[in-house]
Parts: sequence; structure tokens; C-alpha cells
Amino acid sequence: MKWFVYIAKCSDDSLYTGITTNPTRREWQHNNCHGAKSLRGKTPIKIIYLERHDDKIKASKREYAIKNWKREDKLKLIESGLQPKF
Repeated sequence: MKWFVYIAKCSDDSLYTGITTNPTRREWQHNNCHGAKSLRGKTPIKIIYLERHDDKIKASKREYAIKNWKREDKLKLIESGLQPKF
């Protein structure tokens, strides 16, 4: 099964990092109050970065690493040219 690490931009300009097997569904869930509680009041969100991984363990480790980065490092990753395709 393929897993994706994603970064979403929130309505307040904050960035949220997560993992999913279906980015389209996950974006919908976040925007319809079925996602992370930490995003309540920050919707709508838009997934602006995706990485594909072969398994959940690799995706989880990458998510954890990115979540610990500074905002400017996340923005550099986003600006690297990889765009969501789902």
C-alpha cells in the first residue's frame, strides 16, 4: 500500500504535516471537521506538498522528522518544486 506524507496550508497561514493513504479524502476530511482537532478553526486547508512512501513506517518516520523542522525549512521543502498529484 502506498502512503503519503503531506503538508497542508491552513487558512491562518500555518502549516500542518500528516500522513494518509488517500490525500484527496484526507483534505476533504480536514475541511469537513473529520480530521485533526488541532485544525479546528483553521479550515479550509489545502494540501500543498506530497511525498510518496512504500509503507506506513517510512511515512511515519518522515512525518515525525518534518514536524520537528522549523517553518522556514518546511517552506524550502515545499518550494523545492514537488507539487501534489492525487
